[in-house]
Amino acid sequence: MKNIIIAGPSRAGKTALARKLNEELNVFVISIDKLVAVFQGAYPQLNVKLNWNRKQTTDNIAPFLGHFLGAFSSSQGVVHEVSLRAHAVASNRFVLEGGYLNFERIVPILKMYGIDDLKDHFVLIGLVQNKKTADEFFTDFRRFDTQDDWTYHLDDQNLREVSQEAISFSRSMTDHLVTYGFTIYDTSRDREKVFDAITADIKSEMV
Repeated sequence: MKNIIIAGPSRAGKTALARKLNEELNVFVISIDKLVAVFQGAYPQLNVKLNWNRKQTTDNIAPFLGHFLGAFSSSQGVVHEVSLRAHAVASNRFVLEGGYLNFERIVPILKMYGIDDLKDHFVLIGLVQNKKTADEFFTDFRRFDTQDDWTYHLDDQNLREVSQEAISFSRSMTDHLVTYGFTIYDTSRDREKVFDAITADIKSEMV
């Protein structure tokens, strides 16, 4: 089975879907948010930070993600004196989920590892919410936010601004993911049914 990448804007259900795939397919879940938090703590000079400048963080972590995905998803050749074939573990499969993904910067790095087409090496899943209005985003933030969410303590005015921005970001993210071959699933409605459909699609690809 190929490794899986789940990408999309905040609150589209990336982490929830990754948990489901972990339970049903026994894949290891890697959260990009957690990776960003690690960089923020260990290498603050790299300006890879949560809830900061999204574009800057996305651009700055892209080289790491390119090399990470390449090294752990390819068994072709030798890169930086490491034999990818010798270190390959066929059953070591993972799902990488997150929103800090700039494939314009990641794809050229993957080519160093013999990965010319993302679809040949990964199951590409894009989660978006393009059917939601700003009011619906606002209502869902207020309804489902917990203290773990960065939007939890925002006042109504700031949260409404975030809700409006969520619409444009979801659409721009959709365009970016389509360009790189992602299959797009909209989780604006009936999220669990969408997750079931995605899981079935992945299982059919494994046959």
